[in-house]
Amino acid sequence: MTRFAPVLVLALIAFIAPRLSAQNSSSGQYRSVLRIEVATQNPDYQTPWNSGRFSGGIGTGFLIGKNRILTNAHVVSNQKRILVTVHGSPEKYPAKVDFIAHDCDLALLSLEDFSDFEDFPIFSIGDVPLLESQVTVIGYPVGGDRLSVTKGIVSRIDFQPYSHSRADSHLIVQIDAAINPGNSGGPVLQDGKVVGVAFQGLRQADNTGYIIPTPVVNRFLKDVEDGSYDHYAELGLTEFPLHNPAMRTALGLPNNGQGVLVTNVIPTSSADGILKTGDVLMALDGNPVDSDGQVLVDGEKVNLNEIVERKFSGDKVAVRYLRNGGWNDVEITLKPLPPSRLYSIQYEKTPRYVVFAGLVFQPLDTNLFATSKFSDITVRRLYSDYVSKGIFEEKKDIVILTQIEPDPVTSQIDNFTGMAVEKINGLPIRDLAHLHELLYAEDPPEFHVIEVYGANRPIIIPSEKVKAANQRVQANYGIGKLFNLQD
Repeated sequence: MTRFAPVLVLALIAFIAPRLSAQNSSSGQYRSVLRIEVATQNPDYQTPWNSGRFSGGIGTGFLIGKNRILTNAHVVSNQKRILVTVHGSPEKYPAKVDFIAHDCDLALLSLEDFSDFEDFPIFSIGDVPLLESQVTVIGYPVGGDRLSVTKGIVSRIDFQPYSHSRADSHLIVQIDAAINPGNSGGPVLQDGKVVGVAFQGLRQADNTGYIIPTPVVNRFLKDVEDGSYDHYAELGLTEFPLHNPAMRTALGLPNNGQGVLVTNVIPTSSADGILKTGDVLMALDGNPVDSDGQVLVDGEKVNLNEIVERKFSGDKVAVRYLRNGGWNDVEITLKPLPPSRLYSIQYEKTPRYVVFAGLVFQPLDTNLFATSKFSDITVRRLYSDYVSKGIFEEKKDIVILTQIEPDPVTSQIDNFTGMAVEKINGLPIRDLAHLHELLYAEDPPEFHVIEVYGANRPIIIPSEKVKAANQRVQANYGIGKLFNLQD
């Protein structure tokens, strides 16, 4: 389910396996907790033609099968090199990412040579821990170099945002033990089995940590069985609680605490053409939906989207709803909603851009939005309405004029930076490739006319001056390539 996330801090970095001991069975199991060293290259959206900055970090993975190492996606995001070590051994083993799911912050790695690990024990996956039960968080959090074993109590099971993508919400388990830098990717154990993966903590509170529970882990592992990760399927609607008695009366509902109002159905989504704004959603797969949008799953009340979360593209969900006072029962075939990825931070991708006579154009996404912090009201509206109002059906990209590099051709152009492009030479822009096609046409018009939303005049560039301007801009600002259309 795509949602905006509050400010959460990822529990990145160091989590190392404990010292091996043949006398201690727990220590034997801990051999399979592996230290992961990662060298990363992070793209630069302010100067997208540059290669980006290099950095590194340390995280954790653990064996869940032969040459199958489970870890967090944020541990290995934007990786260029991964080395795995076992505590007490100087040898570093090259590894690679086999599957990565940024929407649920999980990844599967494998070693180039697994022979030294053949006799290592394998962690088994358990169930969701019960409220008030105790779990063990093992790792090397900040504050020391040696192994830290922390006991925590399960204090909440909820449906909340995952901070890695900034846009996705899934089932989480909250514990009263801090998940600090150093714990990420490590197994959380109960009765010798993995009941979660440590992944993030809450800045605003002490001793509050979150783990990815096993339903999310198992779904990820099942998804990749066919050799690819297909992302979550989405119902594609927005719901509103029905607590207000007057509203319930107006909708012809008894005041029994059941049902939520459908306030929007996203075009092209799973529910499009089946549900409508104004419908009252009453049940999913026979699970009653209460007036707060909650359903009972495994003995716990969670957001209704948890029913959809556990399904895959092509699966069906039975929906019961009220429309104009009449009961309706339908089956909806689920599918992903790719345009919603606009709201997620993207990884393992290079920035797309076009430079034209000193004008820099980039497609709007959350990476760019986070970098540039656009204030233009039209840009913010296009961003917020992109999915909910189906703007993506007409515009695959919202193209932004992000910079104007100083040049004689652009010396009289100002106040256009940070605005969205509407038309080029009278034609509405569909995406960045379309903009490039028009600006770099084989037979260009005498003047290129660039219209942006909200401006009282267009930008006009003489075609005969473009080539010389491009050469100057490339030389002056170190731009090796004038465009990149592939991410």
